[in-house]
Amino acid sequence: MKSVLLGTSILSLALFTAACGGETPDTEQAATPPAAEAPAPAAESEATSASMTLEQTANGAWRSESNIARNEFRNPVETLEFFGVEPSDTVIEIWPGGGWYTEVIAPFLKGEGTYIAAGPDPAASDYAQRAYDNFSGRFMADAETFGDVEFVAISRDTGPLMADGECADVVLTFRNIHNWMSGQYADKMFSDMYDALCPGGTLGVVEHRLNSADTQAPGAPSGYVHEDYARQLAEDAGFIFEEASEINANPLDTKDHPGGVWNLPPNLRSTDANREEIENYDASIFEAIGESDRMTLRFRKPTAEDIAAAEAAAAEEETEE
Repeated sequence: MKSVLLGTSILSLALFTAACGGETPDTEQAATPPAAEAPAPAAESEATSASMTLEQTANGAWRSESNIARNEFRNPVETLEFFGVEPSDTVIEIWPGGGWYTEVIAPFLKGEGTYIAAGPDPAASDYAQRAYDNFSGRFMADAETFGDVEFVAISRDTGPLMADGECADVVLTFRNIHNWMSGQYADKMFSDMYDALCPGGTLGVVEHRLNSADTQAPGAPSGYVHEDYARQLAEDAGFIFEEASEINANPLDTKDHPGGVWNLPPNLRSTDANREEIENYDASIFEAIGESDRMTLRFRKPTAEDIAAAEAAAAEEETEE
């Protein structure tokens, strides 16, 4: 379904790496957001038709070699297929960072569906504004590839993502829950995502996965989150859990890194949790592990039929007692 923006005009996607409230997403740690990495030049845009496959967009000429190389760990084709994204869908990506997934999703939806980037308001901080400025030029200048990307703000203090009467088919979030836990408003973000979806719509979640035997520290300072906790957040917001996938699992990830998930690619941070240099730091050790072990979870916003069935089941159970 086509969206109506709240208090903003149609904009191209920017880098939304500075969140309101002071937290900093794991994808960027620099004091000043870097400029976008230039993709390999192409004679002409490949994304000119109204219909492209996910395989084509994941390997598009508009993507840099380094971004395409990360397909090995992020598995965008398999992940988006698992979430059931269709070309005609309205898709909201929450906190899309530098647009790694946007490069895949937006061209796939171009011409039939709608891509909405939901990120912190660029006016909320200097960092967010600089990040937006660094990346908006590229996406605005290449509407032929990315289509008309829309933007709406979401953070601790924002209102609804969609206008009254409008809703999305799919909401996606990649590696963001630990940031919301750090800011102590993860429940609010899941509630906002629930409200933005059409009944029967899909919530797709990918997050760094903490070992089940390990203790979940408040604020997830290592970047890793218990799968059960992620499920609890979604279900407390009203979602129905549908299925988990091991698409983005990495058994080589020991999850005991001195600086948490940020020691691994793509960050390869050389410091520990206290931001002190790791003794005898060797980036090749972390490069050999690859990107983090990740949970991949699919949820559904219940329909009226789902709710009625649940209420009937609860009433029957109460009668039997």
